[in-house]
Amino acid sequence: MKSSSGSSTFTLAFQDFSRSNRVCLDMAGRDRIVHLLRQLERAACRCPAHSNTFHQGAGSANCTVRTTDYAFEMASSNIRYGPGVSKEIGMDLQNLGACNVCLMTDRNLSLLPSVKAVLESLAKNGVNFKVYDNVRVEPTDSSFKDAITFAKNGSFDVYVAVGGGSVIDTCKAANLYACHPEADFLDFVNAPIGKGKPIMNPLKPLIAVPTTAGTGSETTGVAIFDYEPLKTKTGIASRAIRPMLGIVDPTHTLSMPERVAANSGFDVLCHALESYTALPYDQRSPCPSNPIQRPAYQGSNPISDVWSRHALHVVAKYMKRAVRDPEDLEARSSMHLASVFAGIGFGNAGVHLCHGMSYPIAGNVKTHTAKGYSVEHPLVPHGLSVVLTSPAVFSFTAPMCPERHLEAAEILGADVRQVKRQDAGAVLADTLRQFLSDLHVEDGLGAVGYSKDDIPALVKGTLPQERVTKLSPRKHTEEDLSQLFEASMKLY
Repeated sequence: MKSSSGSSTFTLAFQDFSRSNRVCLDMAGRDRIVHLLRQLERAACRCPAHSNTFHQGAGSANCTVRTTDYAFEMASSNIRYGPGVSKEIGMDLQNLGACNVCLMTDRNLSLLPSVKAVLESLAKNGVNFKVYDNVRVEPTDSSFKDAITFAKNGSFDVYVAVGGGSVIDTCKAANLYACHPEADFLDFVNAPIGKGKPIMNPLKPLIAVPTTAGTGSETTGVAIFDYEPLKTKTGIASRAIRPMLGIVDPTHTLSMPERVAANSGFDVLCHALESYTALPYDQRSPCPSNPIQRPAYQGSNPISDVWSRHALHVVAKYMKRAVRDPEDLEARSSMHLASVFAGIGFGNAGVHLCHGMSYPIAGNVKTHTAKGYSVEHPLVPHGLSVVLTSPAVFSFTAPMCPERHLEAAEILGADVRQVKRQDAGAVLADTLRQFLSDLHVEDGLGAVGYSKDDIPALVKGTLPQERVTKLSPRKHTEEDLSQLFEASMKLY
């Protein structure tokens, strides 16, 4: 990498560092550092989306002269992992001095061992609590508001969520609005559907006990729901709403039905793939004038990359086993951890087109019934709605960072040794189709009730999702979205 004067950018950075820090080094020391910096330069990814290397611009904190960001932040809940670790939650609440705890779950889970284990721990440790079990699978603005009313009336000092992403997200929203009783519901909802106001008041502690291996909601400051007036999903995104602690007890995943395990796993898969291929953080605009304005979804960055890539390795090794054998504790435990790993990755980097396009797929559902889900309403499960577009999406985004797409394909089992960079998208798409076929996924959007006539509505529902779609490494138009939906009508 050369400057306009012909000097190495790394050499100039070194010189600037030496001057600003009054560093005195002998020639050997200088040579060693310059050699190291050049090695880092050669190791940097040179694909189009990542050629603007991660450190570029890091020396300037003045966003008045920048249009893109120059920094990224890492935020995650504390995580405690171990078989049977749910029994400790009563002690945690005692340690917090909790006097009035709200425990949120759904009616199906309330009958299962996961909730029973938590309730026994609370009772054993003398914790006073009330249960809200009216959480809706794939929550809506209406179901969020019902939970918020319960929270406001309860004057709770700690919240506990036992369930999948629907339960944890509902509990985040209930905590948020109970602590902001005068706020309008749309105040904190992501723009352009809501006002996207920053959260200023402190929230009560929230402990999340995930029972599925998918959403990673125990690690993130994101709460997703169906906004019924527009028939699309949106959400609330702020580091302020993330749980204080995620208690990850892999024994809870043994009760997941096969299709729930599959669809939860697809969410992990796409979290990892999308965050790893997202627009780099230093190409995301605008540059925030105040750090409170820096979004939770910042773009790919060196730390998120580590978590996302590792999650992808775990998915490749264990997901099929976890789906096919509900008693395979090693596989289901590994997928539970993969959900956490991917949650830390995408919770800071973000997701892009698969998730942005999934929201109207779930929101416009007509009559599709999902196997393994005990619900009375039509449902396209979140993980399924995300993964159905993945072959088309990654074929589309690959030209911007082909190396990362090829690496993902290789992790998932493809032989990429003779593959050309321009074929990265096709190879990853084919690899994903085979992965989905092996796990008996429905044959595209057509198999869950959609046709080409629905594409305009699906595109319309995707357009407001700019919080995530703007993180696509490749810019896209409405026509591009139409073509992606059309290509996803049939997978095999």
